[in-house]
Amino acid sequence: MKDNDDSSQLDAVLKGLGIGCAMLALIMPGQVTSRQSRQAPAALQQQSVLEQLPRAADFADGQATLEVREMANWVMGSRDHRGMPFVIVDKRHATVYVFQPDGKLKGVTPALMGSAVGDDSVTGIGEREMSAIRPHERTTPAGRFVSMPGVNSHGEDIVWVDYQAAVSMHRVRAKEPSERRLERLASATTDDNRISFGCINLPVEFYETMVKPVLGAARGVIYVLPETRPLQAVFDGYGVASGKS
Repeated sequence: MKDNDDSSQLDAVLKGLGIGCAMLALIMPGQVTSRQSRQAPAALQQQSVLEQLPRAADFADGQATLEVREMANWVMGSRDHRGMPFVIVDKRHATVYVFQPDGKLKGVTPALMGSAVGDDSVTGIGEREMSAIRPHERTTPAGRFVSMPGVNSHGEDIVWVDYQAAVSMHRVRAKEPSERRLERLASATTDDNRISFGCINLPVEFYETMVKPVLGAARGVIYVLPETRPLQAVFDGYGVASGKS
């Protein structure tokens, strides 16, 4: 009699487990579908926002070179910025342009760049002491960089351009009088704006009012234009959306 009772109890347990597994099988796919259903509208919403953006940049009355204008129009036409704020760094003219996500020019300023002409960073340069960086290695690398808010070793907020190469965008620091960094920024010509180890130095007020509010709390895209190579060799797909070739 006890054997029959044990057998009945075992059948009941197994039956309960079977029902439980069946219920899980019904519940689990629903949970996955629910998560996917939340993700799908978000992706569609983002795509919708991108589609509504203008297809060309708006410089208003701001002055810019033809190359910068074509680059900004390509960014907007191709949606390469993915709806984020973006910056164009014109090394040849030592000038920085900050754009809102909709392509409107927010501000433009002279800037200090790497003292050496070149479009690539030396491998491992971000791990070296500044005193070990030779003059010809002090380049501001060209390319497309997704920026990231950060803090330097002195606790100062900065915007990382290329973290691995230790290249950032920050307020100008006039620590060495002989370098005359403030005077270089204020001069009428950009011929003397090549002085940094590779970082992009900006006037303090411009950084505080134009850069920090836009890139100091969220990611953006920074396009550093090359000075030794054509744009097509640096930016994948450049010219396709804007009709340039």
